[in-house]
Amino acid sequence: MQLSLLKSPHRTNCLPLAQPAPVVEVLQNHQQDEVLAFLERRPVFTACMVGLIRDNGLESPFNRGKFYGCRDAAGQLEGVALIGHATLIETASDRSIQAFAITAQSCQSLHLLMCEETKMDQFWAHYSVAGRQMRRACRQLLFELRWPIESPQIPALRLATLEDLPLLLPVHAEMAASESGRDPRQQDAAGFFERYSRRIQQGRTWVLIENGKLQFKADVIGQTPEAAYIEGVWVNPETRGQGYGRRCMSQLARMLLLHTKSLCLFVNDENDRAQSFYKRAGYHLRAVYDTVFLN
Repeated sequence: MQLSLLKSPHRTNCLPLAQPAPVVEVLQNHQQDEVLAFLERRPVFTACMVGLIRDNGLESPFNRGKFYGCRDAAGQLEGVALIGHATLIETASDRSIQAFAITAQSCQSLHLLMCEETKMDQFWAHYSVAGRQMRRACRQLLFELRWPIESPQIPALRLATLEDLPLLLPVHAEMAASESGRDPRQQDAAGFFERYSRRIQQGRTWVLIENGKLQFKADVIGQTPEAAYIEGVWVNPETRGQGYGRRCMSQLARMLLLHTKSLCLFVNDENDRAQSFYKRAGYHLRAVYDTVFLN
């Protein structure tokens, strides 16, 4: 009988059918809802990319790169990546990591790669075969905060205005140079000024200024109902240890958590002082990321 073929011992030795290679495509604005639905399955891990898309769309020079999607044979997304000045990936399969790494080989504007440590080795193994070399590497810790939070507050914390730019630009540039080893004012002064001015106009930069001196700043890069991503937290070295950072971060958290479920930020794994600060403020470690700066 034909059914006996299903029980043939020879059937157990057959090789499985090869899966078709995933398809990588440049994403367009009309696909935004689909992309956000994919990214928002892990909101704390994708807050930065989601923030860029919500602010700029999938197609914008302000993204400083292109968004790509990786699809399976059924046309479903299994990965999304921003490939450009800063390259970020969110994937649901190993093969999409490989596909994005190969796609990134042809991008000449890459400045840094950042992804979870469990994915970086695989990405780099495929990406580096094109001869690209890392200039610097570091490890970042992803921290998250939810209610409840500390009670100390500082009502004078406010949104920055363009009049605050002379105080903010040098600080932000020095922070970027400390992390990457390159001063953005020397690489692209006009672009640096334009991008930070736009961030202020979007209402994303919070400051505490006393007697004409910047005491604290923080940037909220993206905010959704699920998560807000914070970066660029700075406290004036002259007043560190006086509670400015703790009270400002508490006040900022109180305001942001009225509109979102959690806050997330990255801390360099060698910065023990910052890690202790955020842990005392109620933040919890969620993941470890690797960052590679390129030549």
